[in-house]
Amino acid sequence: MDRFVLTDAQWAKMEPHCLGKPTDPGRSGANNRLFLEAVLWIVRTGSPWRDLPATFGNWSTAFRRFRDWREADVFKRIFDALTEEPDMEYAMVDATIVKVHRHGQGAKGGLRARPLAVPKAA
Repeated sequence: MDRFVLTDAQWAKMEPHCLGKPTDPGRSGANNRLFLEAVLWIVRTGSPWRDLPATFGNWSTAFRRFRDWREADVFKRIFDALTEEPDMEYAMVDATIVKVHRHGQGAKGGLRARPLAVPKAA
């Protein structure tokens, strides 16, 4: 693949949290960056695993590896590592973004016209 979705800076933050190393035997020690690129391709396109392009390897192997990583909470660790320093750019909320319906602005019940309490003549 010529073009990656992950930048080198993003990959540098993710790499320590991945399972296996290139020197480890088995499928967990293969190219972790290419595997994460495959997962991101699936997420971006919404395609089933069977439609994974051959450049990412066998779809069945990628899915089994995805399942193993999911059960080991690797994706949660990666997410936590990437969100250590949030920029909060999209967390700003003000009145121009969120509008409340006029019925939801006041207290319960609202104003009521109450007649004067006049004792009834017996």
